[in-house]
Amino acid sequence: MSDQPSTSASDQAIDARRREMAIEHLLFGTIRFVAKRHPDLLDELDGSLDHLWDKARGDDRDDEAVREVARRFLKSLRAER
Repeated sequence: MSDQPSTSASDQAIDARRREMAIEHLLFGTIRFVAKRHPDLLDELDGSLDHLWDKARGDDRDDEAVREVARRFLKSLRAER
């Protein structure tokens, strides 16, 4: 038996969303910082999107939707220049 309290699926989803938001913020800030010093970084990342895929299986898998999220990130980073 574990000493950890059980966590509901709802609590796990909330924790996952919070982690995603925190990571997104930190990664976005890091890319912004590096791209200011290396302007070609955004072009390199843009060129790599063909290799990005959705890890989901079955009907939930949508590689292009994942790539579109990345494109929106890159677009907003370019707008900050």
